[in-house]
Amino acid sequence: MKSLKDLKPGETALVVKLHGEGAVKRRIMDMGITKGCQVFVRKVAPLGDPIEVTVRGYELSIRKADGEMIEVK
Repeated sequence: MKSLKDLKPGETALVVKLHGEGAVKRRIMDMGITKGCQVFVRKVAPLGDPIEVTVRGYELSIRKADGEMIEVK
């Protein structure tokens, strides 16, 4: 399984599945990251947290822990 946190800056991936439970999964979905959407990794902070991505035409910063819950291909 490859997660969003495994991607390098400049890579694009397709969201396959969201792991996690309840409020955490709901928050990720509310940010626009849903199954089937395309995610482009713009930047990764020096220590790896947060990750800046482009989703549905807008920029978004995601914590590494949340990125682990997003399965991509």
